[in-house]
Amino acid sequence: MERLQKVIAYAGVASRRKAEELILQGKVKVNGQIVKELGTKVSSSDKIEVNEIPLVQEEKKYFLFYKPRGVISAVKDDKGRKVVTDFFPYVEERIYPIGRLDYDTSGLLILSNDGEFTNLLAHPRYGVPKVYIAKVKGIPLKESLKKLERGIQLEDGKTAPAKVKLLSLDKRKSSSIIEIIIHEGRNRQVRRMMDAIGHPVLKLKREQYGTLHLRGLNAGESRELTPHEVKQLRTLAETGKGWHRIN
Repeated sequence: MERLQKVIAYAGVASRRKAEELILQGKVKVNGQIVKELGTKVSSSDKIEVNEIPLVQEEKKYFLFYKPRGVISAVKDDKGRKVVTDFFPYVEERIYPIGRLDYDTSGLLILSNDGEFTNLLAHPRYGVPKVYIAKVKGIPLKESLKKLERGIQLEDGKTAPAKVKLLSLDKRKSSSIIEIIIHEGRNRQVRRMMDAIGHPVLKLKREQYGTLHLRGLNAGESRELTPHEVKQLRTLAETGKGWHRIN
């Protein structure tokens, strides 16, 4: 069972907010009856009509995208900047990014029109692991990295334990390359964690999301996920099993 406005939005008819307006205006029917209550839940067997037009569910689509720097993780931007869906002009379905990477961060992003799948991956309690490679200012001490591994206090609470590895360092340029694996998805989390130990991020890339990696893709390129990959991600989110580090 799913909320009516969400079903309408996932079908690509309108945004969720617009769908709520349509319901309140009496323009939505469920099994022939006008429904004006936003809390109404429906199943796949219910017949839904919007403005007398039967609702047809879109085919579920799942994409892996290598987001370049300088692109917004959204479907539109009020400042006219490039957004991730600009890279999918050939996709007729109404796809959305699952979670986000900030403007200056590159790397792996998943887009889909499957609301249940989106909620499963995005909800913090499921803890899908994400692997980041960060170039940071300075050379962190082992104790500083241990603080990240134990969890570090940020303004919105203490982070969950992370896995952190110093991959390389450049004493001449006073910078380091760090691998960090987190299971949360807070806004600008990796950048804020590194700020907290005094080593600001200079460059950041998400290399892996659950079982998925960027191998074979260049920035701005994408591919459709296979049914097996979608199943793997569902299993990982639901059970926490099935993830391994891609070498």
